[in-house]
Amino acid sequence: MDSLRVLGRVLLSPVLKGPIVRRPAMVGAAESIDLDSAGVAEMQRLRSRHGAGPVQLGIPGRRLALLLDPEDVHRVLNEGPEPFSPASLEKRGALNHFEPSGSLVSTPQQRLTRRPFNEQVLQTDRPVHRHAETMTAIIAEEVSALLGHADFTGALDWDGFAVMWQRMVRSIVLGQGARDDDQVTDDLRRLRARGNFSYLAPQDRGRRERFLGRLQHYVDRAEPGSLAAMVARTPAPEGTEPVQQIPQWLFAFDAESWATFRALALLVSHPGAEDQVRSELGQQGPTSAGPAGPCGPRDQPLARAAVLESLRLWPTTPLILRDSTADTAWRNGTLPAGAGVVVFAPFFHRDDQTLPEAHRFSPELWSGDRDDSDWPLVPFSGGPGMCPGRNVVLLTASRVLGELLRQREITAAEPLDTRRLPGTLSPFHLRFAVRRS
Repeated sequence: MDSLRVLGRVLLSPVLKGPIVRRPAMVGAAESIDLDSAGVAEMQRLRSRHGAGPVQLGIPGRRLALLLDPEDVHRVLNEGPEPFSPASLEKRGALNHFEPSGSLVSTPQQRLTRRPFNEQVLQTDRPVHRHAETMTAIIAEEVSALLGHADFTGALDWDGFAVMWQRMVRSIVLGQGARDDDQVTDDLRRLRARGNFSYLAPQDRGRRERFLGRLQHYVDRAEPGSLAAMVARTPAPEGTEPVQQIPQWLFAFDAESWATFRALALLVSHPGAEDQVRSELGQQGPTSAGPAGPCGPRDQPLARAAVLESLRLWPTTPLILRDSTADTAWRNGTLPAGAGVVVFAPFFHRDDQTLPEAHRFSPELWSGDRDDSDWPLVPFSGGPGMCPGRNVVLLTASRVLGELLRQREITAAEPLDTRRLPGTLSPFHLRFAVRRS
């Protein structure tokens, strides 16, 4: 019965909403019944009944262990790719539809070249990418166009925001020559839709080859200021498959669009937050360079924290998956090799029995670096498997928010109560009124 409850209340929600590409109708349905809050409550019940765990699920043909203790989360995320591999069975089935040689689904040996390549291109260790100036110029131009459209229609909604976001992402990743290449985005979306069904859907090899061929075209062009140009000039040892690393960046940027639109709702609903973001922008000046560099995310600490809070409150990756590559010992027994390990992020992010800020907008949680002594807030996973593009997406998302609030006064059609936020929030129905400052 425990396994059936967990399947229905914890694991079913991410699957129904779409693990690889979201299904707006299902996200809206999950919001209407607050399905994610039910998942958190079920995890709290498991902890009350079984203690620190981990708890194994009785699923035919697949052994899964749910983590209930923060120390176990830190252990699994830090001890990778062996004995806890990010290339889980479910993840391989989904991502093989569009990036079969991506770093996330690679063997530990393949990761030795692919992961460092991702880190070099995305400059994982730098708060501000060297292309930040180009990125910022693209963002300012695209946001201005979006707001011009909003002035005409009278509102800022998801459809207009999504079009702007995809144009911005293609320009940043592939070069401004790709701005209007809707085909490359549509091909990826269709391949990701198959990924929602993992091994159950046949692979569309023709569409995948066309998609990867378009990416190679932009890498060959190597437009200055783009990530594709960095791909072209970054050394790639044999087996790296540089072009097949790009789909994951586009995928991650898509998830960040949901987080950014939700963060906008948080900022315009929270008393004083809008003015604080504008104040941060005003303090920068046109050539400001803070400790993180020119146009850096540290120049907009509240906007950056709002994105992180959006990801904490409504994780875009609710299930963080690892597969055990060897038998591992735990306080309550041994987990065999080949078993799956599940971190249900909403449980750790919204556990009101442990985290006082669980359900309220609390950007102060991100005022400093977090480590393993802290409660595990893992919006970008953690350890060796942490998203290598974390700083790039935070830079772009905070810049988008800054530009929106700099250029217009924005009001949510349905303001959020930031003292008590819902367990599920669909970005697809959010709507804002805009007025010239």
